[in-house]
Amino acid sequence: MPAFTVASSYSRAVGYFTSTSLALYARGIETFAARGGSMRLIASPHLNEDDVVDIERGYDLRAVVERATMRELEQVEPETVLDGLGLLGRLIAEGRLDIKLAFVQQEGRVGIYHEKIGIFRDDFGDLVGFTGSSNETFGGLMANFESVEVYRGWVAGDGTRALRLETDFQALWANQTPHLSVERFPDVARERLVKLGHDRPPRDLPGTDSALTPTPAETDEPTRLALPDWLKVRGYQREAITSWLSHQGRGILKMATGTGKTKTAMIAATQLGNVLRQREQPLVVLIVAPLIHLVDQWITEVEGFGVRPIAVYESSQKWLPLVQEQLAAARMGQRPFVVMVATNASFSGEKFQSALSRINLPLMIIGDEAHNLGSAAYKSSLPQNATYRLALSATPERWFDDEGTDSLIDYFGPIIFELGLGKAIEMGALTRYEYLPRLVELNDAETALYVDLSAQIAARIASGDNLKDADPNSPLGFLLRQRAGVLGHAEGKLEALRADLDARRNDWFQLIYCAEGRRPAEPGDEPGPKQVLEVMDLVGNKLHLSAHSYVSETARPERKVLLRRFGAGDDLRALVAMRCLDEGVDIPDARTGYLLASSSNPRQFIQRRGRLLRLAPGKDRAVILDYLAVPPPGTSINFNVERALLVRELERANEFGKLSENYETTLQVLRPLKERYQLMDM
Repeated sequence: MPAFTVASSYSRAVGYFTSTSLALYARGIETFAARGGSMRLIASPHLNEDDVVDIERGYDLRAVVERATMRELEQVEPETVLDGLGLLGRLIAEGRLDIKLAFVQQEGRVGIYHEKIGIFRDDFGDLVGFTGSSNETFGGLMANFESVEVYRGWVAGDGTRALRLETDFQALWANQTPHLSVERFPDVARERLVKLGHDRPPRDLPGTDSALTPTPAETDEPTRLALPDWLKVRGYQREAITSWLSHQGRGILKMATGTGKTKTAMIAATQLGNVLRQREQPLVVLIVAPLIHLVDQWITEVEGFGVRPIAVYESSQKWLPLVQEQLAAARMGQRPFVVMVATNASFSGEKFQSALSRINLPLMIIGDEAHNLGSAAYKSSLPQNATYRLALSATPERWFDDEGTDSLIDYFGPIIFELGLGKAIEMGALTRYEYLPRLVELNDAETALYVDLSAQIAARIASGDNLKDADPNSPLGFLLRQRAGVLGHAEGKLEALRADLDARRNDWFQLIYCAEGRRPAEPGDEPGPKQVLEVMDLVGNKLHLSAHSYVSETARPERKVLLRRFGAGDDLRALVAMRCLDEGVDIPDARTGYLLASSSNPRQFIQRRGRLLRLAPGKDRAVILDYLAVPPPGTSINFNVERALLVRELERANEFGKLSENYETTLQVLRPLKERYQLMDM
């Protein structure tokens, strides 16, 4: 401001301009203008993704720059900004302000002009040159932490530096700087400013800094990740992040469900962003999660770290403009972070893949429940331009898919940190638990169907099919699913469940996991009812307990309401789930789980156990009741095949029991079954 009061000319080259920054210029040059001063401005145009692509494809450069400039001027709303632009328009009309636009254009690629220099001269020939980090924006001048070096022409040593800055500016103005394109301010934009100057009467601009309303890109709107004040970084999280950074920002975190993988990833992204910020580089963070409700949870988590992310799911009309706008702002140096959270489906879609392929900024991808990304449907969509890669999963190994597991490791890197359930419980990151297996015998009809399926499975194995590596979609895999359906839908489980629920009828925070689909029947017969409906009838109509189903058909808004009601501890005693409440759903208050489904997929039962072991106020332990259906003693079945199949069932019970508080009880319950099938060594 003091320099403006005595200067006769001002030459400024700066990273970028927006409507508000032009108005901020106007506030500083009222006195300067009244004294007849003249000004030259070089700035970088605010190009979005479409602009950059058009330039790289050879579209007319002036037309694209004109479009970008007019888009910026047409977004002007606050009256004070319009008044400032009106003054600039009058200066242009009087020939005392000239503007040019600069950007990097080299080898078919477009970059931003990010230099920041300025030169004042007075009528006596003295000059002041300065260079520094600040743009001439509301944030750069009034809010940010910036540094500026000032060289006075009349001081020995400073004069040479000031003259060098002036020479650099002259070369810029003449478009003689290598690798830079410097274009005239578009005529149509010039005319827009001149018209504003003609239409708006001269008036004094506000004298207080708060009078200007800056555009969102220039305010202190949260755009930088920062650790929340309330967050206490655990020692194992610090160890995991250190390991990831030491592996050049690549690797897989294999951490037990409930140990804070999400927060660990956010801390890693924050630390990486801080490092890049020191190099004046932005960071684009892409988080990919399998389901919409997980995306919603990630959004809440990211907002806790100070940035509002873009939700990439459903209609691209909602998210694509935001993606383009924020990536353009990051390229211009206006945003240190861009965070996008996408479902697997939207991430792999054509529109998002197109936008993703054009990102030439530092990119970090976080794969949540990353085992899903090893499937054939998604692994080809993983961005090769992501410098930093972090995979999160309690079970990164894909079940019966070694090739998919290898592709995950090839892309994300090896497992660089592992926190198992036992250690997590020992260190207090998860709650302790009791495991109560319930053995339920099949009835006569179920036993007959079970024996028939077991015979077909034995025939498949005898013909060379491998039980251990059975493809779920193969004929053997189909028979195994049918057999699991018989076990999962065993009628005896409902009576056992009724007794256990009745004994706990005054408890809150109970989850019931039902088998999928309908009860299997003999070929030609109609399938039986859905177990989830039978359980709802049992809980609500027969035991008169407050409960609600939580299934794939449950609408997203209703799911949020149900989880809130469940967590209140004074409304719903139980949630009855089928295929839901597995991956990533955050319900730490859950204390008692009833497992009716019969699954030998380790991922499913590990995820379900993890839902129950999260820490919560007032929760000192959890209880898991596991219903294991078996054929009655003396059933005529191929002993060796049945023994091999039973091993798969007992592996879950062993996995659950060995880390429980009551392992001895588990061994006692399972002992008769192990003795019958000579499995005492398990």
